[in-house]
Amino acid sequence: MGRLRSTKSKVATWICAVFLLLMLSNVGFAQQSTSDYLKKFKPVSVELMQETGIPASVILGIAMLESGTGTSKNAKLLHNHFGIVGKNNLSQTNPGHKSRYKQYLSDVASYEHFVQLLTKKKWYTTLQGNMEYTTWLNKMNHSGYSSAGQEWIKRVTNIINRYKLYKLDAAVGNIASGS
Repeated sequence: MGRLRSTKSKVATWICAVFLLLMLSNVGFAQQSTSDYLKKFKPVSVELMQETGIPASVILGIAMLESGTGTSKNAKLLHNHFGIVGKNNLSQTNPGHKSRYKQYLSDVASYEHFVQLLTKKKWYTTLQGNMEYTTWLNKMNHSGYSSAGQEWIKRVTNIINRYKLYKLDAAVGNIASGS
């Protein structure tokens, strides 16, 4: 009887160890995925910020939230990182799949279209060059960008703070001052 308990205990310990390793490997994958996403899209966000005066932290933070750092179905199949609604040919390229979200030729095209949409807003000129990401998020929320309201602002803000994306916004000042 003692030997059976010992065997069960060993099996339980192994199961716990395997489960723990599986959980840790998934965390590592998520961190690597986020790291890869940031490495790929930080330069895109900074370039768009320099062209439009929209903070890179806002561009990248929203993209990270809306696309699950590039892991969402919309990001993978449609190159849509912002949840923008529009036409796509998903049902022709992937039979059985439907989506109401816009399809882009590339990930960068999605980023470019997003900032283009913001530059067409009436309030854009009053915020252009303002690097206070909270001001941008509040204005976008009040203009109906997200139906999640304050929760959306909170989530984007958490991403911006967690990954210190606000540091990217300083690049506008550095470019302007020639440093």
